Amino acid sequence: MNRVKIYSTGICPICDKTKTLLKKWNIGFDEARIDLDRELLKEMLEVTEHARMVPQITIDGKWIGGFTELTEMHMEDELDELMNV
Repeated sequence: MNRVKIYSTGICPICDKTKTLLKKWNIGFDEARIDLDRELLKEMLEVTEHARMVPQITIDGKWIGGFTELTEMHMEDELDELMNV
């Protein structure tokens, strides 16, 4: 099980971009397809305080936001610090 989890759907281009970036950065992740599993949708809503858009990303179970927040963390070296813990 990876530390990063991405809540996504099969028709979300930003979800695909997020997964591509994580692979480029050599960060493993688990994908939770909320369009295929209602329980994962319920889980995402609970974890993200009812976010309505994907992707939504958690690290170690803590919600960090979406693609924008992930890239901001990377640009500010916060992602490296967090993943090196």
